Amino acid sequence: MESPRCFDEMLGQGETTRGPYADYKAWFDDEETARLMQRSADAEAFFRRTGITFNVYGDEDAAERLIPFDIIPRIISDREWTRLSKGIEQRVRAINAFLHDIYHRQEILRAGRIPSRLIEQNEAFLPEMVGATPPANVYTHIVGVDIVRTGEDEFFVLEDNARTPSGVSYMLENRETMLQMFPELFARKKVRPVGDYPKHLRRSLAACAPVGCEGRPVVAVLTPGIHNSAYFEHSFLADQMGAELVEGHDLRVVDGRVAMRTTRGYKPIDVLYRRVDDSFLDPLTFRPDSVIGVSGIMDVYRAGRVTIANAPGTGIADDKAIYSYMPEIVQFYTGEQAILKNVPTWRCSEPESLAYVLEHLAELVVKEVHGSGGYGMLVGPAASRKELLTFMAKLKANPGNYIAQPTLSLSTVPILTRAGLAPRHVDLRPFVLMSPNKIYITPGGLTRVALKKGSLVVNSSQGGGTKDTWVLEE
Repeated sequence: MESPRCFDEMLGQGETTRGPYADYKAWFDDEETARLMQRSADAEAFFRRTGITFNVYGDEDAAERLIPFDIIPRIISDREWTRLSKGIEQRVRAINAFLHDIYHRQEILRAGRIPSRLIEQNEAFLPEMVGATPPANVYTHIVGVDIVRTGEDEFFVLEDNARTPSGVSYMLENRETMLQMFPELFARKKVRPVGDYPKHLRRSLAACAPVGCEGRPVVAVLTPGIHNSAYFEHSFLADQMGAELVEGHDLRVVDGRVAMRTTRGYKPIDVLYRRVDDSFLDPLTFRPDSVIGVSGIMDVYRAGRVTIANAPGTGIADDKAIYSYMPEIVQFYTGEQAILKNVPTWRCSEPESLAYVLEHLAELVVKEVHGSGGYGMLVGPAASRKELLTFMAKLKANPGNYIAQPTLSLSTVPILTRAGLAPRHVDLRPFVLMSPNKIYITPGGLTRVALKKGSLVVNSSQGGGTKDTWVLEE
């Protein structure tokens, strides 16, 4: 049974339908479950035909999987979205200001608002970026902010994804599938569009082109290749933007510019949307064994002759130890209190916090500070005694590698089951585009849903699924 404390986004007090879902629920009640289950099967077949899969590292039996898609939309009112958007924009501006400061004067460290060791000893901090300013002074061109909900007006940021946030292709394909399957629903209610994201992405990246760029900026997407878990997304976005999809071996430095190989020789690139990690970006600067990067690209970058999105070194901003200081970071750079709250966080690097976490491990969620994808984490309430003891040893051996958070009572939204609608826990990843001119937040984003009853883990790699997210127009 779901905990009665969980906020149900569809059903309010006394099983009454909340406003955003009222029209949809009326439509659903007139539909036959068998017909909807058939539509669900049709949607799965569509995703298979399209090739929308992801790789699961370390799973030889299922190298490529389909992310389960639930056809019941998550619905957010215009009022809710307006408040969320303000908080997201404030946060992204603060993150960009923080990154510029950390790689230049480090005023926030001088002011004692963040411990210096968190920067100096952080593997995500790139000394090679010190003193370097990206074109247009934009570090975080694309940001994914993971948000959870616990009540009517209670939203928390779970984490910031400032390196290479993924999942936008699923957001777009989810909407396309819903438009094909249920056109009548979109005729009943005005839903804000998300399909123009690639256009906005292209425009936003082009606005960040280096000084001296003549004519229409040349944009390319740098992918590690077909074996990467997000390769579908890389090729999809390149196609949708009308940009070139390139791998490291397609690029070289020619006359002080990064250029791509074409049938007519090498053509200079102005903006490179890279989906390659920092350490593999340039074998002359970082890992010499990298075969997926571009030799000498960092020299071109530091000379201001190519834009790399997101900028190298942005990982310091989505480090989970830094996350715990985000309220201070927002206040320091904006002069305002953070609109969106953080989830309460214990830093295991601090002896008092570590003692508390060890004592209450069975009640907490513990995460690696550099971890992602749901790997390397412990969900205390769902862990066995053996798992708890093993994790205790890890914490004692390397406490600075972990943070801990309470197990929040995450909101639920309905999914379709053979028995009808059933509540499941969700989070939300809105995608944010930053350019010198504006910040654009896609209305909605990717809703990830825990398909197992009672589960709080929404990551696709850990058995979660996705849904279309509707932001209603008022």
